Amino acid sequence: MSESGQVQCTCVRQLWNRQHAPASTSGHATPGNIGLLHWRDLADLDCTEETCSLLPRGTAIRDLASRLRRLPPSCGPVRLIGVDGHAGSGKSTFAGKLARELGGAPVLRLDDIASHEELFDWTGRLLAQVIVPFGRGESAQYTPYDWHARRFGPPHPLPPAPVVLVEGVGAGRRALRPYLARLLWMELPREEAWARGRSRDGEEQREFWAGWVRAEQRHFAEDPSRPFADLLVRQCREGYEVFPGPAGNVGPDQSIT
Repeated sequence: MSESGQVQCTCVRQLWNRQHAPASTSGHATPGNIGLLHWRDLADLDCTEETCSLLPRGTAIRDLASRLRRLPPSCGPVRLIGVDGHAGSGKSTFAGKLARELGGAPVLRLDDIASHEELFDWTGRLLAQVIVPFGRGESAQYTPYDWHARRFGPPHPLPPAPVVLVEGVGAGRRALRPYLARLLWMELPREEAWARGRSRDGEEQREFWAGWVRAEQRHFAEDPSRPFADLLVRQCREGYEVFPGPAGNVGPDQSIT
């Protein structure tokens, strides 16, 4: 947004001119008249700037779901959507709400793929159990990890639905990005996210959290996700805000270490 108060989003400006400019004395969208835009038309735009952040917060997930449905498949017939962020950033809650808005889309939680011995070294298991079958248009079969029993359970089916959410720390890792239709990042500083996670899990998980934080720091230092996020998601007091992510501002994956 400029100092003059104009909304600096190309899609919004074009839509405003199409809908209102002939009858408007100013001929541009401003914070005072942005509400006059037809939000249904705005949601249909595949904006790469500020469109999502201008939508009413209560409709952010609904409009995001609409956009995700229209994406081309990215892994066989599936539109695979990654939901990444620091531990405690609200990924599970957001993914659950987005899945409901998508009509009950399956959610693969990476806590079911990881284990005590392999907090982040689970790429091969995910590729073999989920990505390869999806690529063939087949139902996946993964073995959820039981964090209390410390062992993997029986196979669990995961159908190749039109949209499948992959939620967890590391969902946007380098090895998975080629199969993602979109990567979403929960925008919450790591210290704040970790504090929320520790508070949620209680004193009994204090030792686990100490080890987890070190492992997460190592993972993102070696294989960052946020620079490749298509969208940033911020939880608000009422609902969520969705903003364009930094994807496209860095070079190809292979040039990033």
